[in-house]
Amino acid sequence: MRILSIVLVAVSALFLSGCLKSTAGCTYKVNGTVASSSEEQAIVTYLTSNGLTATKHSSNMYYQILADGTGTASPSQCSAILINYSGKLTNGTVFDSQTSQVFTLGTLIEGWKVGIPLIKKGGQIRLFIPPSLGYGSQDIKDNSGNVVIPGNSILIFDITLTDFQ
Repeated sequence: MRILSIVLVAVSALFLSGCLKSTAGCTYKVNGTVASSSEEQAIVTYLTSNGLTATKHSSNMYYQILADGTGTASPSQCSAILINYSGKLTNGTVFDSQTSQVFTLGTLIEGWKVGIPLIKKGGQIRLFIPPSLGYGSQDIKDNSGNVVIPGNSILIFDITLTDFQ
């Protein structure tokens, strides 16, 4: 009977501790990757040939803030973000488009980690992401095995930050 009581207390303590919020803090971080000069030059060439102007980020990614958003706060790496987005390649091929998607910012590609905090709730941004801040040299395939994002692709995302917590 005593062993059963000890096991019951241990299981209860384990269960209840899983419901508590962690006090360890956010473990997601921007890794500080800086795209190579050749990747940056490829983005500059794309922008120039399409008559576009964009701001250079210290990571060598480029962006356009289409709408700042409202308020004073921006999402952190541990924020749950609610977004609408569309992603395309430099040849205009749209590889993904979603509305009302929820993600934890720190789990996403590096280009999103550095770009999305540049806007506030309701803000809109266009990101020109070099491969090293996106998916690198790996091909990204759909469920049928078809390549939807070739390795070493520049990614262009239009993102609206609907909300975050």
